[in-house]
Amino acid sequence: MTLGRWIGLLSLVISLYVLWQIRAIALLFFMAIIFAVGLNRVVRRFQKSKLKRSVAIGLTIAIFIVVLGLLLALVATRITEQFDQLVELIPGAIAQVANLNYWLQEQIPGRMIKNLPNLNDLSLQLQQVANWTIIHFYQAFSNSLSLLLNGLLLTVLTLMLLVNPKQYRNLLIQGFPAFYRNRADSILSKCEVGLIDYLGGIALSMAFIGITSTVGLLVLQVPLPFVNGFIAGISAFVPYLGALASVVPPALLALLDSPWKAIEVLLLYFLIQQVEGNLITPIIMKQRLSLLPATTLALLTAFGTFFGVLGLFLGLPILVVAQIWLREVWVKDVLDQWTVPQAITSSESTLRER
Repeated sequence: MTLGRWIGLLSLVISLYVLWQIRAIALLFFMAIIFAVGLNRVVRRFQKSKLKRSVAIGLTIAIFIVVLGLLLALVATRITEQFDQLVELIPGAIAQVANLNYWLQEQIPGRMIKNLPNLNDLSLQLQQVANWTIIHFYQAFSNSLSLLLNGLLLTVLTLMLLVNPKQYRNLLIQGFPAFYRNRADSILSKCEVGLIDYLGGIALSMAFIGITSTVGLLVLQVPLPFVNGFIAGISAFVPYLGALASVVPPALLALLDSPWKAIEVLLLYFLIQQVEGNLITPIIMKQRLSLLPATTLALLTAFGTFFGVLGLFLGLPILVVAQIWLREVWVKDVLDQWTVPQAITSSESTLRER
């Protein structure tokens, strides 16, 4: 390798190391980009009505604050109360899993039940998972000052990006070689469209899952339907893993009533996920992400392992952007343009003639 390539490799390693050290801030900045892209779409709609950008930004922020305030006023108090009750009821519901052994022995023939897992062990494992989740949840929100500072930083970054997005976009484009800047600008536009489609799709999917889960749990008379519906809606932000995690609390609470009700809850959530995945999402999103389920699940698990809860929630939008860059740069601009050298072609022709 030449000296220039060694320097380039060393620069890449140093850049990756620095990025790893500031990964929390980098994720926060990426979240600000996502919010700014979504809000900027609304601002552009207002600008088409002959409004100045400053007025459009102020109107967009005002609408966002009003909608958020109404949602908090309507459901925040009830969800908070039910969440406290959920924390109190979950241990008893987990203990109820052990009693399923006796119920299964009455419902299933003896030969078949021997092949089923020991539910006493499952109950202990669920108790450990519940304790871990509750402890880490309170740890995440116990440091109010850190949470407030991160929220303030996120708000400031979002507003700065929203006020003058072209300035930051041009700064990023300047980092590319001159011959590739127009192409980079085109790729960034595709990333923006991809994120907007993703945000619109995921927002409506979260609303659909949250509302239908709440209504379904109310019909089934499962305890704490509002907080469980809220958990289901928020969990929809994380595909596959979110659906699996959101069904656990209502199913455990249904066990306090009867095993059959727990089965009804499982069927309800399965039906909601099928309707959302096969009907709602394809209609909402113009272009569905061409990500294989196994690949998506593996990458989301990796994001959650290395970057925590924030990485888990931001995993899919990061994959959206990464997929666009890989397709446009590596596939279209490199692999599709890769031609066989003339010397190799000539030698192959000579060998064929012989």
